[in-house]
Amino acid sequence: MKTDAALKSDVIHELAWDTTIDSTAIGVAVHHGVVTLTGTVASWAQKHAIEEATCRVAGVRDLANDIEIKACWSTTHTDAEIAEAVRNALAWDRLVPDQQIRSVVADMGTVTLSGTVRTLAERDEAERAIRSLDGVRCVVNHLAVEGPQVAAESLRTTITEALARRAVREGAHIAVAVDGDTVVITGNVASWTERRAVVGAARGTPGVRRIDDRLRVG
Repeated sequence: MKTDAALKSDVIHELAWDTTIDSTAIGVAVHHGVVTLTGTVASWAQKHAIEEATCRVAGVRDLANDIEIKACWSTTHTDAEIAEAVRNALAWDRLVPDQQIRSVVADMGTVTLSGTVRTLAERDEAERAIRSLDGVRCVVNHLAVEGPQVAAESLRTTITEALARRAVREGAHIAVAVDGDTVVITGNVASWTERRAVVGAARGTPGVRRIDDRLRVG
């Protein structure tokens, strides 16, 4: 297991290596294995990119992303321009049901999504499709998942089969429980990549409206 100093050094080097990130205004602190990110960035997309880069580092088990978004006002688009760009982005993305999604843009770049989708994966994809747009400072995702009601045992089987297809580590290390439309996932995984694969399997399953992720990395 890495020391806090070693983990901090690896995170700093990973952020510096990633050419899509400006890491000069980002602070990294590590205490008892928990990584905390601070500083300011110009966009919602930058904040997520820094978070993803940090999670790539081996040994990162827990992360607090306290980075603030402060757009460069000299290049900010109007809310009307951003709203048009949001609608176009949703319409071009075939992974989201754009006709079922409404967007409201206010306060110079805050986008609120509402409406219904079939899975949590579609909910996430709608946000991903717009968070990189120029001028978007924040995305408030109020999309509701309205998939079909599925029996608990059927839901558990579907998720377990998805994990097997994705070659996730031995199923004995991961337990999937279903409580109504909530999936509870417990166990240990080797990395954040493996954790995303496990949670992603549940997010793409119709009938799952909430996920209680209790997985531990390491």
